[in-house]
Amino acid sequence: MRVFSAVALAALATTSAFAADRPASKVTVVFDHPIPNIPGKSMRGVLVEYGPGAGSPSHTHPKTAFIYATVLEGSIRSAVNGAPAKVYNVGENFIEEPGSHHEVSANASDSKPAKLLAVFVLDTDEKELVTPANK
Repeated sequence: MRVFSAVALAALATTSAFAADRPASKVTVVFDHPIPNIPGKSMRGVLVEYGPGAGSPSHTHPKTAFIYATVLEGSIRSAVNGAPAKVYNVGENFIEEPGSHHEVSANASDSKPAKLLAVFVLDTDEKELVTPANK
């Protein structure tokens, strides 16, 4: 597995004024594989774990990244590119198109944990997975 910039992953796992001082999420890269029939592209899986009331600050991902996220546990509140926030439950999924702005990413519950698996398809040489949004 590749070692990613600690700054990039820490950015997703920190809180901000946007996240209303919510507790941080835990972010773990669980796989990273080049796609053999698409030269220059890789697939990376990122497990995001939210404790009760946890959330991530507003952020973007690499402009080459297409992301498919599936809720594995609990419920996740998400809003992308100015769309209204929506709550996704276990087994439900959402996508982020390349260049999207992920404005809301949080556990929808203040009493139960939540988890999602985000699968990135992006340029193999991309190092930064998360960039905090400028306020």
